[in-house]
Amino acid sequence: MEAVVNVYEAKTNLSKLLDRVEKGEEIVLGRAGRPVARIVAYRPRRSPRVPGRLAGMIEMAPDFSDTPEWLIDAFEANG
Repeated sequence: MEAVVNVYEAKTNLSKLLDRVEKGEEIVLGRAGRPVARIVAYRPRRSPRVPGRLAGMIEMAPDFSDTPEWLIDAFEANG
């Protein structure tokens, strides 16, 4: 379990705690030794992926899925 940082210590050392959070650590804040909240690094929300955005912009060669015989042989060879 993570160490609990009390509120007074957090107020006094907020910059140092934020430095630790930026490095990937999670800080648990507590009152009277009881965990109350967690400080974690901010991660911006990503917009949902929209399938088909490149439709009509990419063209595949007709032989795209044809695997050359030399390549099959290379994978099946006993080294």
